[in-house]
Amino acid sequence: MANFYLSLFLFFALFLGHGVVELQASHHVYRNLQTSQSTSPNQPYRTGYHFQPPKNWINGVMIYKGIYHLFYQYNPKGAVWGNIVWAHSTSKDLINWIPHDPAIYPSQQSDINGCWSGSATILPGEKPAIFYTGIDPHNRQVQNLAVPKNLSDPYLREWVKSPKNPLMAPDAMNQINTSSFRDPTTAWLGPDKRWRVIIGSKINRKGLAILYRSKDFLHWIKAKHPLHSVKGTGMWECPDFFPVSTYGLNGLDTSDMGPNTKHVLKVSLDDTKHEYYTVGTYSTAKDRYVPDEGSVESDSGLRFDYGKYYASKTFFDSAKNRRVLWGWVNESSSVNDDVKKGWAGIQAIPRKLWLDKSGKHLVQWPVVEIEKLRVNQVQVPSKLLKGGSVIEVTGVTAAQADVEISFDVSDFKKAEKLDPGWTNPQLICSQKGASVKGALGPFGLLALASKDLKEYTAVFFRIFKGEDKKFVVLMCSDQSRSSLNSDNDKTTYGAFLNVDPVYEKLSLRSLIDHSIVESFGVGGKACITARVYPTLAIDDYAHLYAFNNGTENVKINGLSAWSMKKAQLY
Repeated sequence: MANFYLSLFLFFALFLGHGVVELQASHHVYRNLQTSQSTSPNQPYRTGYHFQPPKNWINGVMIYKGIYHLFYQYNPKGAVWGNIVWAHSTSKDLINWIPHDPAIYPSQQSDINGCWSGSATILPGEKPAIFYTGIDPHNRQVQNLAVPKNLSDPYLREWVKSPKNPLMAPDAMNQINTSSFRDPTTAWLGPDKRWRVIIGSKINRKGLAILYRSKDFLHWIKAKHPLHSVKGTGMWECPDFFPVSTYGLNGLDTSDMGPNTKHVLKVSLDDTKHEYYTVGTYSTAKDRYVPDEGSVESDSGLRFDYGKYYASKTFFDSAKNRRVLWGWVNESSSVNDDVKKGWAGIQAIPRKLWLDKSGKHLVQWPVVEIEKLRVNQVQVPSKLLKGGSVIEVTGVTAAQADVEISFDVSDFKKAEKLDPGWTNPQLICSQKGASVKGALGPFGLLALASKDLKEYTAVFFRIFKGEDKKFVVLMCSDQSRSSLNSDNDKTTYGAFLNVDPVYEKLSLRSLIDHSIVESFGVGGKACITARVYPTLAIDDYAHLYAFNNGTENVKINGLSAWSMKKAQLY
């Protein structure tokens, strides 16, 4: 049971979009309450434009009448998990937020021991309906329904639970594990006018997306087979299932089943605290999802983010016709340090998401609204970055910045050979960090760096030559020197990029915000989020550098950096 509770610590409030809201898993039990400790006035790690409440622990959107709603898991009494309520903030731009009173607390038999993660669907007549997992008096995980009390209130400040709750419950007849039945997705409407929803589960070590159908959204029947399942993956948490267009960058409503669509299934793996997704085909006739040939269905498969990122969820933003991804970034500091600083957990910047033109993977990019915070642009023209050199990017607030840099490599003759056994990018990055010289790389950025370079978070590329003589690009986020504090988690992360460096420039964008470095490689083909706590490189003592620790020269094709204004977060 302890491991199960630990998994819930990792959930965060997700999204409600047009047709979709995802609410944070919220284990709210009013026992053994933890009281808040004093918060230090010195807060060098608090973010300036990544959402977090003023204090204590969080894990966070929907659009209704032109207003985005963020429901998130919040502990009003302490900086660790417990005493959870569904806090609520609203925004007109996904960047600046206004707080409201908490939205949901346990109050029925079907959720008396906790209100956990869920999603919402916009029913006909623009009526939001939220499904969420509740914990009943027998500690069974059951699915409940809530609707707004007042649809004329654009802030949706009050919610009413159905007297028929729970609407879906495990029992011996349907062979569902009572402790592995949670996180309902956004529902979608099939061609037969029946609603579908999937719920994460498992049988032994087989991960399941259990499918339910309904004609009226109140009476739900479990399908004879799951939408999809995979052996050996363990419990599937926070599943997400949505369509993507095979052309263009626009998003699709969750119920869209047009001819030019594919589908994406994402699951968060309770066992490893990683998540992966596949792109595939959804058969409406059979209610089955089949991943495309070659898909890797484990935590070594495709990810939205290869760093600190979990319990992610998308929603369809009908106002801007886009699918937006939001994820939770947990801490790299120790629990004791979290309590001392008085808070824990933030939300990543929302990302627009679409299918790459290859049809094989997704592309992500920070929502355009974040650019309204940019000020005081600094530009570095084309410049040769010799092997072993470091140049400082000056004139920018290095602790709170948005940086875009592009590299051009012209000579590939000395590229290192990629060992056929090097299949794990994270392992390669940990063995070949920023301080390990190669031929073509490492080259990239040193963010949140101290002037003496005793501390830095390195985000960089390496180029290898594969057995087929094609070049392989590795993107790394090296946190091994991110802090002198030995209690921090300083894991190094990595990903292979689907790019040919002979024909494409290697671009990198990093959103730097005091204790977070959120990086996007080659236009968002791979993303890595780092959560770091430097002891020297804080506030005005933080520096930003471009570097090349390879033996061969590379060219900075262009560099633009902006200081970022502080967003309204609470």
